[in-house]
Amino acid sequence: MRWHTTELLTMDFPERLAALRKERGLTQQSLADNVAIHVSQIRRYETGTTQPTLEVIRKLAIALAVSADLLVFDKDERQPREELKRQFEALNGFDEEEIKVAKAVLESLILKHNAKRAFSDDAVNG
Repeated sequence: MRWHTTELLTMDFPERLAALRKERGLTQQSLADNVAIHVSQIRRYETGTTQPTLEVIRKLAIALAVSADLLVFDKDERQPREELKRQFEALNGFDEEEIKVAKAVLESLILKHNAKRAFSDDAVNG
């Protein structure tokens, strides 16, 4: 069965890993061989009894020819909020200089947000 990305994203990590492995025609053993880990680890990942390390996620993504994001993140977990999507889509029409300005504005807003959050966490914990 060929899975669409939207279907895969509705699954949790163990289901997603198994579905991608099967879609690629790989056995648990062949995937384990490609990733250089023991097959029992693949079984544990697919049953959800353990989680792979970042290095293993990287190797799994390469072996399955998918992004690590597709393996790890759930639907909409890495997407902008719905009300911001049109603004982000509009950036595709910007020239390079406008993109630089937009990135600088966003980076400054993110820094301000993170600083505000850090100071409020300090006030709560301190």
